Amino acid sequence: MKRVQYIIISVVALVVLLLIFGSQMFYVLRPGERAVIFKKFGGGLDKDNIFVPGFHVIAPWNDLIRYDVREQKSEETMDVLDKGGLSINVDVTIIFNPFYNKIGDLHENIGTNYVSVMVIPNVRSTVRAVTGRYTAEEIYSTKRGEVESEIIESTRNALAQKNIEMKDLLIRSITLPEKIKSAIESKLQQQQEALAYQYRLEREESEAERLRIQAQGIADYNRIISQSLTPNILKQKGIDATLELANSANSKVVVIGSGDDGMPLILGGN
Repeated sequence: MKRVQYIIISVVALVVLLLIFGSQMFYVLRPGERAVIFKKFGGGLDKDNIFVPGFHVIAPWNDLIRYDVREQKSEETMDVLDKGGLSINVDVTIIFNPFYNKIGDLHENIGTNYVSVMVIPNVRSTVRAVTGRYTAEEIYSTKRGEVESEIIESTRNALAQKNIEMKDLLIRSITLPEKIKSAIESKLQQQQEALAYQYRLEREESEAERLRIQAQGIADYNRIISQSLTPNILKQKGIDATLELANSANSKVVVIGSGDDGMPLILGGN
């Protein structure tokens, strides 16, 4: 009888303990989550054992720290200065996530608020540093791709050192003071018009050269032909033509020796 009572008491005690400490013992990590354990009574932060999605049981006196490792997005608008000290407004979107197997180091060095502590300050710092090496015109038009690439590379390297993976960084817009923007656009338009004019000149010069070469070729041909056609050759050509006509079926009158230089005359014919 006493044994049954002990069993009942034990079961009740276990249920009570589960009700009290269950929320601190049983955890379910969903897809896109990882976790690490902080052991209060020995070992401290266990950085090496990363908990993956699924059901987990831990001692109630330990702490489980969750991290969302899915891609996250942060949009920032900032005022920066160009190489000459001109103020430029830049809108940036950054896409990132913690390295899955490095959340222990991330938690030890920064913590769960790593976005505000590390990501955003690094983006702002990099954008300011890079834009400060270029002029407003280069940032806005001529070297925009180069500026974006440099910002992306610098930000990616800085965040990787802090166990954060940058997937992409997009410069949504670059806004200049209206007068500066108009001046740059006017200059670019003039450059395009100058390039178009230069292209037309080159095309016309090319066509003129082609015609000159063609005319020279015709002149050379005529010169060679005129030099080769001697009187004897011309007479022989005339005789050949006369014989060919005389042998044709058309009616005609051939007067021998009546033409210039004694060449035959062909009269009549259908």
